[in-house]
Amino acid sequence: MKALTLIFVILLALIQYPLWLGKGSWLRVWDLNRQIAEQQERNSGLKARNETLDAEVLDLKSGRAAIEERARSELGMVKQDEVFYQVLENTSVQPTPAPAEVASKAQAKLPIAK
Repeated sequence: MKALTLIFVILLALIQYPLWLGKGSWLRVWDLNRQIAEQQERNSGLKARNETLDAEVLDLKSGRAAIEERARSELGMVKQDEVFYQVLENTSVQPTPAPAEVASKAQAKLPIAK
């Protein structure tokens, strides 16, 4: 009876081996499902990027406004008879002294000749 039980336990272990450690095991299936989920996330990001690029290409092909906007922003182009003003925001601007103040400071620094 003990030999028959041992044979059944060994057969049960042999049957279970492919389920847990074989080519189509649960661990392998779990790992493949994880890889599929990661790839689907990457694909959705790339799909969104492609849709954005497709919309931009369509806009560039169909209208002149997008081309003009790109030329202005990326190349700094202006239209003919158009004046371009660039406003710079600088918080560390110091006021320039008046010419009279500059002259008085320069005279104060000059050595006195004897």
